[in-house]
Amino acid sequence: MNPAEPVTDIANGQTSGTARDTLTVTDNRTGKTYEIPIKHDTIRALDLRQIKVDSGDFGMMTYDPAFTNTAACISRITYIDGDKGILRYRGYEIDELAEKSTYLETAYLLMHGELPTAPQLQEWTANITRHFAVDDSVKKLLESFHPDAHPMGMLVSSVAALSTLYPDAKKIFDANSRREQTFRLIGQTPILAAFAHRHSLGKPYVAPDGNLSYAGNFLNMLFKGTDKHRTDPALERALDILFILHADHEQNCSTSAMRGVGSSDVDPYSAIAAATAALYGPLHGGANEAVLRMLVEIGSVDKVAEFIKHVKNGEKKLMGFGHRVYKNYDPRARIVKNIAYEVFDIMGRNPMIDIALECEKIALNDDYFVTRRLYPNVDFYTGLIYQSMGFPVTMFPVLFAIARTSGWIAQWVEMLADSEQKISRPRQIYLGADKRGYVPMDKRS
Repeated sequence: MNPAEPVTDIANGQTSGTARDTLTVTDNRTGKTYEIPIKHDTIRALDLRQIKVDSGDFGMMTYDPAFTNTAACISRITYIDGDKGILRYRGYEIDELAEKSTYLETAYLLMHGELPTAPQLQEWTANITRHFAVDDSVKKLLESFHPDAHPMGMLVSSVAALSTLYPDAKKIFDANSRREQTFRLIGQTPILAAFAHRHSLGKPYVAPDGNLSYAGNFLNMLFKGTDKHRTDPALERALDILFILHADHEQNCSTSAMRGVGSSDVDPYSAIAAATAALYGPLHGGANEAVLRMLVEIGSVDKVAEFIKHVKNGEKKLMGFGHRVYKNYDPRARIVKNIAYEVFDIMGRNPMIDIALECEKIALNDDYFVTRRLYPNVDFYTGLIYQSMGFPVTMFPVLFAIARTSGWIAQWVEMLADSEQKISRPRQIYLGADKRGYVPMDKRS
């Protein structure tokens, strides 16, 4: 093909640029050559289906375990450049939002694509606060759990239960209905989380207070009447920033779970419950707990070097280092590290911070970690912060879920508006038995 010739887009029959915008594939089984359009540095998987040995073949597929190199959607919400350590919400740098914004303002940005005006933010906040009240039936559901039930399991169940209370949530293509469910989910998720925590302590629930900030109300509901009751505005702000940092993170495990379940046109509560369940896993929402357990295992600063040797020998894992996406310093990690010291100024210095700092110091100056591009991620310091603020480790993934709710909803709404999205249905490569006949019981060996 002449490089100057236009190329026909196989997917829609339209002309799309020059030959430089295509991928030439030669099937050595048949000798045939195919021109496949490239758009946004991507080829469409369905364009490979034309590659066949004969007309009876299903066609070529891609094999991508865990979808490490497959784009399942087009999104305009969150941008990540893992090599450069960049994270942006709707084009805004995460460090600028953490410094200047609030969680509810950031949630508005994720949902609407633009920062709100003062009246818009006031209305948005009022609508979320208006939905703080949780139905008594959900409170009874939470009370039915065993006292040592994990609060994350309680949160998954109670969020799913909300779908039974609001039948209008099934009208997912009704903009007004989606708006109401958005207010309810952002408003009630921290309330459900606080109830779950109080239940695990055997303490009575604390009613939400709409006069407090979003983070302040949550802290009040958690710790009121206990020896860990904290009302310091600096702690509220620290938690609010942590919520901002965790509000969205592109197509991670839980967001993909939400999109997969949501693609069946189910109500948002069921889709968010599925996302929360995915976040429950220790490889996702429980990563900061793993860091804390590692620091406890190390025990003291003078034992860090020995632990690092075990890591390099493949005998241990350095939790909180490295990331599936970031191959540079996680931009959120720097912000979290600063928050840690602000919290320690109020709550007292967490002795394990010195162990963490020594781990970071050695790893960042060791070729073993540098050449593998293993840098601290957001989970490395968050566990220390949460522990210092009085949260038990079982609440760590719950805090993650509260923050991520706004991102999940934004992704859900975007998915519903995407005309190319269909019910999720990945393919498989079947390597099992070929056709065979049924063997009667008395003839089986």
